[in-house]
Amino acid sequence: MAFDYDLFVIGGGSGGVRAARIAAGEHGAKVALAEEYRMGGTCVIRGCVPKKLMVFASSYKTAIEDARSYGWAAEAGAFDWQAFRGKLDAELDRLEAAYRSGLKNAGVTTFDMRATVSDAHTVALADGRKVTAKHILIATGGRPAMPQAAAEAGALTSNDIFKLDALPKSVLIVGGGFIACEFACILNGLGVEVTQFYRGEQILRGFDGEARGHVAEEMRAQGVNLHVGTDVIEMKPVEGGTWVASTDGREAVYEKVVYATGRSPNTEGLGLEALGVKLGRKGEVVVDDWSQTAVPSIFAVGDVTDRINLTPVAIREGHAFADTIFGAKPTKADHELVASAVFTQPELGTIGMTEEEARDRGPIEVYTTAFRPMQTAFAGRPDRVMMKLIVCATTRRVLGCHIVAPGAGEMIQLAAIAIKMGATKEDFDRTVAVHPVMAEELVTLRKPVRTA
Repeated sequence: MAFDYDLFVIGGGSGGVRAARIAAGEHGAKVALAEEYRMGGTCVIRGCVPKKLMVFASSYKTAIEDARSYGWAAEAGAFDWQAFRGKLDAELDRLEAAYRSGLKNAGVTTFDMRATVSDAHTVALADGRKVTAKHILIATGGRPAMPQAAAEAGALTSNDIFKLDALPKSVLIVGGGFIACEFACILNGLGVEVTQFYRGEQILRGFDGEARGHVAEEMRAQGVNLHVGTDVIEMKPVEGGTWVASTDGREAVYEKVVYATGRSPNTEGLGLEALGVKLGRKGEVVVDDWSQTAVPSIFAVGDVTDRINLTPVAIREGHAFADTIFGAKPTKADHELVASAVFTQPELGTIGMTEEEARDRGPIEVYTTAFRPMQTAFAGRPDRVMMKLIVCATTRRVLGCHIVAPGAGEMIQLAAIAIKMGATKEDFDRTVAVHPVMAEELVTLRKPVRTA
């Protein structure tokens, strides 16, 4: 059977675009890609990139205050959201254009519309056309989840924050994951009065317990009104914002309410289940180690599979898929020891096992320290950073590394190389410290604070 394309990709985010570019540009496949919103996906348009730029913007007020302690006659004026948003929008336009250019240069045909799957080799486009492909790749990512009652009361999601016409004077953020915590810190840094509710006992579930607690303490110290073990009972629009009643007996009106309580895979209405593609409990596409679904011609990568929902992982999955199917280089994406960073203030960088995970698998040693960093201590700020290594007591391998500090994301990237290579605690000990920097603490931790 002759197909219109060798590959049809549904979704123009990081994973789908990488798969399309490699399949077409490096392996000579005839490829098409459909994206119903903007090319670049969550990361580029409504996630990592605009969020990180907002992190930068939110940090300058404190930096200017610190500058005065270092002798600079510096004063922070009012933050101009309109000016910032104009530059932010322009940068996202530039990045989207770069994504489109990359696809075009690789020879990929693009369709700016929704696409669904009609059968194992046929894609239906929103304009009524149908095209055939030998292989179909689902790379539709995920979307913020929100309770219906919250949506009806006018609550926002993280997507909406980038489109605000003006910053609110007050905001309630509901959720305790990394998205909720990052935006709590961002908006707090931009001068918004921030309250955060999380129904669990501590924010950042799934991360190391000690690191979670440290981040929570620092967030509160910087002005975030964080309440754990707390959830919304009722909310309704009122004059001046949204009235909210919570489980701790609190009642208050917030100008805006933002829900960041999880994300759902974008599989609704794609026609996958009718073809025999298995979906998981959250709607995620179930795939094997090769990103192949139960239907042999249909594959899936990225957040839509709900494996590790990180942009670099989606890119690796997309690249591995293209090399396997079109490059005669069978490749599985490596999901072991993936480093990540949470861009709270301070940041949390992490790789490997948490202390809680490691102690359930065998004897461990825990090395940890907390201290006031030189730069902010000189400025008179009380903030503290934390560094932690989890070490297997028998093999001596470093099983996990957790850093809470300014620039933790940069530090964990380099530590991840050593840990991925199987470095032992003694390898860390043999490494001469760079002085004076915060990261030198990682190679000067001599005695475990506890064993388990």
